[in-house]
Amino acid sequence: MGMGREKLLKEIEKQGSIAAAARQIGLSYKKAWKYIKSIEERLGKKLVETQKGGKKGGGSKLTQDAKELLEQFDNVIKEFEKIKEKLEK
Repeated sequence: MGMGREKLLKEIEKQGSIAAAARQIGLSYKKAWKYIKSIEERLGKKLVETQKGGKKGGGSKLTQDAKELLEQFDNVIKEFEKIKEKLEK
């Protein structure tokens, strides 16, 4: 998990679509799916739920596990920033 994958997951939540999220952050749909699958394989948890439906339906949303992962990742980043600030003083 890194900043790019975090951004992708947050954008999926915002857009409700993997394709729209990928476009928004400058990734191909295929690359976005590759990132999602790699995280899911490493964690052994499903992070994105999809519903087929094409242009007029369907969509994607984050699972509760994904939301918890993002929260934990944000906490790690905040702690890192605190440490960085202390070191810079």
